[in-house]
Amino acid sequence: MNHKVIILDTSVMCCWLDICGKETCGPENDKWDNKRVGNYIKAETESKNATLVLPLPVIIETGNHIAQAPARRYECAKEFVEIINKAVDEKSPWAAFSRQKDLWDGDQIKKLVEIWPEYVKEQKGKNLSMGDIMIKSISDFYAEMGDEVVILSGDQGLKIHSAVDIKGTRIPRRRK
Repeated sequence: MNHKVIILDTSVMCCWLDICGKETCGPENDKWDNKRVGNYIKAETESKNATLVLPLPVIIETGNHIAQAPARRYECAKEFVEIINKAVDEKSPWAAFSRQKDLWDGDQIKKLVEIWPEYVKEQKGKNLSMGDIMIKSISDFYAEMGDEVVILSGDQGLKIHSAVDIKGTRIPRRRK
């Protein structure tokens, strides 16, 4: 059984933190909320086979959503800081935040920004933001190491870049 890596996206992180105005995400037939996110993460991490990954773009985007929320900013900020500290300190079930550092050096960023315009052009209505393309690069990084990768997201355009879906079914990876 391969190790599963669960990469949290901003949409799901906002639900998990119950940020005012961002309490749900996903399409009507696959809606995520605080309870569903919490139950999913608890079930996966209690199996001792899953590691959570908190991408740098998610920290930035979620922080922006907290700062702009109409209510509960302080409570969400405190809870989010606790999660960030666990990720930075590699407290189980969080992956070492430092493993991402190679993805953020100048050459890697240049590679990402070089390919990003093609994703914007090709996706036709499912445009990958700069944050999404960075999350996709983290997914590729773990998949290349042989891990099963799930991008936990309410964003269907981003979710297609997971190596497995949330039910554990392998998704064929599309090569560019």
